[in-house]
Amino acid sequence: MYDNSHQQTLAGRIDWDKQQGMIPAIVQDHLSGTVLMLGYMDRDALAKTLETGLVTFYSRSKQRLWTKGESSGNGLKLVTIDCDCDNDTLLVQALPQGPTCHLGTTSCWDTRTLDFNAQLAALIQSRKPQTGSANSASYTSSLFQSGTKRIAQKVGEEGLETALAAATGDKAELVDEAADLLFHLMVLLEDQGLQLGDIQRRLFERHQKRSQG
Repeated sequence: MYDNSHQQTLAGRIDWDKQQGMIPAIVQDHLSGTVLMLGYMDRDALAKTLETGLVTFYSRSKQRLWTKGESSGNGLKLVTIDCDCDNDTLLVQALPQGPTCHLGTTSCWDTRTLDFNAQLAALIQSRKPQTGSANSASYTSSLFQSGTKRIAQKVGEEGLETALAAATGDKAELVDEAADLLFHLMVLLEDQGLQLGDIQRRLFERHQKRSQG
């Protein structure tokens, strides 16, 4: 995936001796920014990651190289990788091909404590009548109960109000209206069984196609 010059430059920057030849690698979802997992890489694991484009670690329990997803199929497609200011930790940005944690969750940490978008999405989902925990006094619940057409209408209304705030140069109002627009869009996506992540992936796919073209 990366050419030899990039491999040599990155490997040469890392202070391998400081970490006895093994450095921590923090993996982050390239689209959402969610921290997915922590692993360890030696020189061979880094080289294989860069050559194959599949995130590979050195498994201290197995005492061998281990490519994430080699048994589960839930791999991590490499997007970017770099080391920190002390050259002793790697930050890996990847596209997860399924749940990253062996427990079947997106991350090895509770994403509800890490990502506000995830917190908001979970709250919106909990307000759907079919979840059994919907609160009839909740505005979000009332939106779901009003049906898809009404939710879509609200997205249209908030979109217009956002545009008008921008046209008049009212930045404070623009922030407020954009927040309303994003919230109602998330409700509409949940109503349709989608998430913001689906939109982010489509934008990334378009970016890749244009970059390659």
